[in-house]
Amino acid sequence: MASKKYSFLTGILCLLASYGFSQVRTTTTTTTTTGTGYDVTDSSVISSRRLPQYTEFMNGTYNYPAKPRNQWELGLKVGAFNISGDVASRFPTPGFGIHVRKAFGYVFSARLEYNYGIGKGLNWLPSTNYYNNPAWVANGYTPGAQVVYYNYKTTVQDLSLQGVFSLNNIRFHKSKTGVNFYAFGGIAGMIYDAKVNALDANNKPYNFSGITPGTWKTRHDTRDQLKSLMDDTYETAAENHGNRRPKLFGQTFKVVGNVGLGVAFKLSNKINLAIEDKWTITKDDLLDGQQWAEQALAQPVLTGDYDAYNFASVGININLGSKAVQPLWWLNPLDYAYQEIRKPRLMQLPKPVLPDADGDGVTDQFDQEMTPAGCPVDTHGVSLDTDGDGVPDCRDKEKVTPTYCQPVDADGVGKCPCPDSSCFKGLIRGNDCAATLGALPSVTFAGNSFSLSNDAKGLLASVAARMRNSPECRVVVTGYCASTKAEQQRSWDRVNAVINYLVEKEGINQDRLIFNYGQGGGDCNTIDLRAAAPDEQGQTTVPAPHPNLSRGRK
Repeated sequence: MASKKYSFLTGILCLLASYGFSQVRTTTTTTTTTGTGYDVTDSSVISSRRLPQYTEFMNGTYNYPAKPRNQWELGLKVGAFNISGDVASRFPTPGFGIHVRKAFGYVFSARLEYNYGIGKGLNWLPSTNYYNNPAWVANGYTPGAQVVYYNYKTTVQDLSLQGVFSLNNIRFHKSKTGVNFYAFGGIAGMIYDAKVNALDANNKPYNFSGITPGTWKTRHDTRDQLKSLMDDTYETAAENHGNRRPKLFGQTFKVVGNVGLGVAFKLSNKINLAIEDKWTITKDDLLDGQQWAEQALAQPVLTGDYDAYNFASVGININLGSKAVQPLWWLNPLDYAYQEIRKPRLMQLPKPVLPDADGDGVTDQFDQEMTPAGCPVDTHGVSLDTDGDGVPDCRDKEKVTPTYCQPVDADGVGKCPCPDSSCFKGLIRGNDCAATLGALPSVTFAGNSFSLSNDAKGLLASVAARMRNSPECRVVVTGYCASTKAEQQRSWDRVNAVINYLVEKEGINQDRLIFNYGQGGGDCNTIDLRAAAPDEQGQTTVPAPHPNLSRGRK
């Protein structure tokens, strides 16, 4: 009968395992993942305390992506519970368990688990020296004269905290696997209650004299005789530690340790099937209600070996949690590294060093003149001459000389038909870009949009005209508000829209525009423009802080 049960159980497990493998193959061929099974650029799966690392990674200043939030696992299991002690166990007996598990890394996770099991035992060899066992002596049996067959029924409950180590999710030749092998160990608080079947239905001692003692080969026949003789009441409390051990809910309490192995088969990204075996060491010899060796009555001796119990189970595990990736023990952290090696997403190349003999910022290949030191030039390396009087701006003491005042002298100063220089007040520009460009207009956006209105484009066209007349000047483009991810991304999008328009539509060199977003002290819907200070520095391009938040929004 037992062999039929085992065959049936084995068939079910094989069927479930084959179903799991087929599901894994289907998932692999139909699902596209990025990196380690999730998009490393997706800020929605990153916790707030890891956002600084995420931002550094996206900016290319830190090599490692931030660890994502990962789901909890809830598991339910059933299986065979078995006590190993002085009395031969009857197998199988039932047990069940429930656990929650959380990953702290790709290898280590912690699990809180509750188990309930019922263990039964029945010896096929008789015993006579039970003088020190109160469960038999107190019920009218005479040690030495009457034989008994030790038996027990024990309920065991434990609550354990375990460390779980995944053994095969870090793989060098495959991105992921549908099977996860793991080992675990931990400590638990256990309570147990052992009972003995010592009396028949009439509350009288059993007469075991008619039972034929068994051997290893004939033990089943002996047990069949005992089952025919005995009922299933287990009415007598087995020997216990009394007040020598702490009690919980009226049952003996003990701190125990457990170890085990398991394997999980992935059925989908949410569900997996797990088969595992857990062995618990109790350092207690009364789980089976018997601790005395078969010695002479005058010499009671403890057996000296402790009882233990085993729980072999099969269970279903479910992943729980929103805005989180799968539990990390299902992900391979090397997948991201291998993908970056094969196809880098962020290329950081060193700046090319090109010859520039006159140091004017235009490489010799495109430079049309040897410019004196300190003279600003145009894109062809030719000294700028704003007023076209033939004297470069770097030597022109009057940068804007009206046409009617030309020709000019060697310093670029013209001779105007005017009694004094007051006639040209306000026409001569200095070297201060704030004075040269004047007060620049602000651009206003409506709602959450980052599209430029026609009025805004007109304002930017006037800014571009001023910048073309003052090619030595740079402009700072500033956006405000950064208290949330959405405000950060919206500020970036609006600054980016203004700069892109000046570069792509008005032909302004991007190196002359300083990208400044997410600042405080301003209106969230306004982008301010101002002339940069002479020594002011800043980035001209900045990666989007949360690119996913701007998708589909204009």
